[in-house]
Amino acid sequence: MSIGNNKGAVYTAAMIAVIVWGFSFIWENFLITRNIPIFTFIFERLLLAAIFMYAFAKISGKFQKIEKGDFKWFMLLAFSEPFIYFIGENFGIKYTGSPVMAAVIIATIPVVCIIIETFFLNISFSVWKTIGTFLTIAGIFMVVYKAGGMGVKNSYGIILLFMAVAGSVSYSFLVNKLSDRYNAITITMWQFIIGSVLFLPPFLLFGLKGLTPDYFTLPVQGTLLALAILCSCLCFALWVFIISKIGITSANVFSAIIPAVSAVVAYYLGQEELTVLKVCGIALAIAGVILAQRQSSAVAGIDKS
Repeated sequence: MSIGNNKGAVYTAAMIAVIVWGFSFIWENFLITRNIPIFTFIFERLLLAAIFMYAFAKISGKFQKIEKGDFKWFMLLAFSEPFIYFIGENFGIKYTGSPVMAAVIIATIPVVCIIIETFFLNISFSVWKTIGTFLTIAGIFMVVYKAGGMGVKNSYGIILLFMAVAGSVSYSFLVNKLSDRYNAITITMWQFIIGSVLFLPPFLLFGLKGLTPDYFTLPVQGTLLALAILCSCLCFALWVFIISKIGITSANVFSAIIPAVSAVVAYYLGQEELTVLKVCGIALAIAGVILAQRQSSAVAGIDKS
């Protein structure tokens, strides 16, 4: 599918999404460092996003019912992301204590997609993919390296972040499958509706204790609104639109920019110190992600460009 005159719109949408998502790691870290239970704010974020997207879908005329045969795919999509992804990302940030490290690891999603394409979709693993993959791995090691060894919690956090990567990769392939029959607003709406239902049991078990007076203060609720409206509703709808126009592989090139946005914002807000090693690691990982996808649009069977 040629993106034709939509090329500018697609690239603009991609840049908006990655910049806002770069801020999302900072906002999530703010809630975590404020000792807000993760299941408390994830549930509210998804519930707000589901209500907003449902209202928008109805008002805009974009609402679509799920066909009976597709219900299982929407359930799997919501289980992959937001359920698995949000658990892995937020607990990963909590245990690593680093929104920048989280952003760098999450940025490996396109590289993982390429590896899956190679082994399961019979797409050749080119020289550029090989070089890019090794550069990305090297960059990650530079970012996660800690003098004096790595603590247990930090290791758990890294494992959880890669769990989030797995969830997002699964989500990307499912979006690619469903985007031929459903619009971006519908997919995003059902994703959040089903996701909020999946997060209801953990919220009732572990999140109710977080409903304290501090939770209802303006800084916390304002951050949650930003996560729900901007990072969830706006960005996920844009991302579904982008994937439907240029495919998973091409879309994921843009996600490499997210760690750079998070690193700059975290540094200026005083949330994280940026050492020379970390900066070099971020740059190497971004370069690896971009190189790994070079020429991929010509060979990726799932790419719609």
